[in-house]
Amino acid sequence: MDPDLEAYIEEFLKGQGHSARSAEIHPLQGDGSKRLFWRIALFEPTTSFIAMANPPDDKATHRENFAYVMIGKHLHDRGIPVPRIYRYNLERGWVIMEDLGRTSLQDLVRSSEDPLPVYEQVIEHLLRLQVEGRKGFDLSWCSQTKYYDRTVMKSYETDYFRDAFLSRYLGLKRDWPELECAFDHLVDMASKAGDRFFLHRDFQSRNVLVSGTRIGFVDWQGGRLGPLGYDLASLLIDPYAAISPPLRERIFAAYLDLLSQHEPTQVGPLRRSYPYLAILRNLQILGAFSYLSRVMKKEGFEIYIPTALGSLHELLLGLPDPLLTPLKDLVAKLCHQKRLDTIKVPE
Repeated sequence: MDPDLEAYIEEFLKGQGHSARSAEIHPLQGDGSKRLFWRIALFEPTTSFIAMANPPDDKATHRENFAYVMIGKHLHDRGIPVPRIYRYNLERGWVIMEDLGRTSLQDLVRSSEDPLPVYEQVIEHLLRLQVEGRKGFDLSWCSQTKYYDRTVMKSYETDYFRDAFLSRYLGLKRDWPELECAFDHLVDMASKAGDRFFLHRDFQSRNVLVSGTRIGFVDWQGGRLGPLGYDLASLLIDPYAAISPPLRERIFAAYLDLLSQHEPTQVGPLRRSYPYLAILRNLQILGAFSYLSRVMKKEGFEIYIPTALGSLHELLLGLPDPLLTPLKDLVAKLCHQKRLDTIKVPE
């Protein structure tokens, strides 16, 4: 740990009425970013904090840190279960915040025979995040785009899938003109979903923490305005959790029931747009995991690629849209040829 950060933490602890000797600092496992995290565990009283370091070496990282702090403070003020931010230094990229627990939703799914009750809690908080998070949301806080728009859908989803997964990861050809019409159609249909709600952008099981009956959300720095269905899709097709199709259907139905109570006019639009948003999210997942595996050399992500490809195959099979046929045929071919050794093809 940077000695300056260690001193920053000691100063924070002193302000909280604790000494540095009363705490242990442990590094936490990283994610797909360059951010570093530590748990600051106090002996007495038994409580803990999380420290994050993300040095702003470029403008993009500085914007990301600004978004992390400003959006985090906003969501916390709106009563959304995100960590309270106690102290931050944007010039150094340091944040000290509340510790929401050690168990992720991914961990819980692996150990639970029936995770549905927890997912029901999660989607209640998700809908609150989407509805309450948009209130008073300042678009100047966003680190990338202000909306989930066509730029995001093309650059960070369809093109990402083409370049990072098909070309770089699988070693196939670079140009795919036969897919462009299908990609454009996906974007056209997804664009009809609107952008009225808060969008987390990476709402998957590693970013949902469970502590007893308490649910917490992390990694909100990509927040912007967008449609309801995208974050729901991120949760349901998440390859880390890899929940079964019957469980996905039950969670989806439970979300629709909640939506009908709070935003009834959105039920129809969500039903129509969800399949297209889910496919776009699935393309993003495959692009991201391929990039992290091949370029960033983070091999732990590679094991989830077969599950993600199987999920994309399933989504395309379930959507009777002839304009997606070129993409559907390609994905089916990849699955049936078993281009990846352990691809999970839905039965």
